[in-house]
Amino acid sequence: MKENLFGSLPSRPVLIRYESERGARTGLLLDDRVYDLAETSGEARYVDMAMVLTDWPAFSGWIKKFNPITHNPTVLVGQVKLLAPLANSGSLYCAGANYSDHEAEMAAAQGNASVNQKGARSWHFLKSSHSMTGTGSTVRVPAASSALDWEVELAAVIGVKGKDLAIETALDHVAAYTIAIDFSARDLSRRQDVPERSPFRMDWLSHKSFDGACPIGPWLVPADNVPDPQNLDLSLSVNGDTKQRSNTSHMIFSLAEQIRDISERITLWPGDIILTGTPAGVGSSRGEFLRAADIVSAKVAGLGEVRVLIA
Repeated sequence: MKENLFGSLPSRPVLIRYESERGARTGLLLDDRVYDLAETSGEARYVDMAMVLTDWPAFSGWIKKFNPITHNPTVLVGQVKLLAPLANSGSLYCAGANYSDHEAEMAAAQGNASVNQKGARSWHFLKSSHSMTGTGSTVRVPAASSALDWEVELAAVIGVKGKDLAIETALDHVAAYTIAIDFSARDLSRRQDVPERSPFRMDWLSHKSFDGACPIGPWLVPADNVPDPQNLDLSLSVNGDTKQRSNTSHMIFSLAEQIRDISERITLWPGDIILTGTPAGVGSSRGEFLRAADIVSAKVAGLGEVRVLIA
C-alpha cells in the first residue's frame, strides 16, 4: 500500500465509483490511477456497479487478469471525488450486538452481569440503502437529535445469489469487502409521545435510516484479496481520538454464520450488503455523542479509510 492524500492506496485493483464530467462512473483503482471500468473492460453496462456485481463470477476472473501495462488510466485518483462504491444497492442487513466486547459494554451500561441472551442465530435489522454516502461526505445530525452515535463495521457485499446457504460455502457468495459506519440517532429510537409499553414505542427508521446514516467505502476490495475476514483489525476515531479498536475475531457470529442465518429467511442477491456488527467503544456507553464540526474516521485493515464531517 502506498501513502498519499487519501491515506493508503491499493497496490492491487479495487473498485470505486467516482464523480466525472459524464456523471457518476465506475472505475478500477490501482495505486493512484483510475481506469474507467466500462471503457477498460469493453462492457458499457459496467458504468453501473450493480451490473458488475450481477456479473461477479465472470467479472472476478477478468479483474484477476487485469494488466495495467495494456491499459491507459483515465485519470489520477487525486483528481476525482470518490463516491459511495454502491448507490441505492440492494438490502442493507445490519448485525446487532455481535462483538463480545460490545456485548460486555452494553451489559455494564445496563447494569447487568451479562447480556448472554443472543439466541441460536444472529439477528439483523434493515437500514435504508438510500442512507449510504461516500468518504469525504458531510453528514448532518438529524434535526431532532442530540445523541448521534458511531459504529465502525466490516461490510460484506454479496456477488452471488443464494438461499439456505451452508456455513462451508457461505463466503463463496461474497464479492467484496468494504468499510461502513453505522450512525445511530440514539434519542430517536423511542418515540417520547408514546407510552413506554406501547408496541408503537420503537422508531428504527428515525434511529438508523436518516440521510447519511451509512457512510461506506472508500472502495470495494475483491474477496480474493481478503484471505480471512475473521482476522481484521478495525478502529474508529473522532477528531483523531480513537474511540473503537478491536478485531473481527471478536465477532459472536462469524460472517459465514450471518450469511447462513440471513439466507435461511430471505434470498441474498448481488448488491446486498451485510454490516457485520461493531465492537466496544460506542458513544452511548460513555455518554459521548457527535457534534457539528467533528471528523469521524473508520478503518479496517487492508480496506482503506472512510472519513466524514459532521454538520
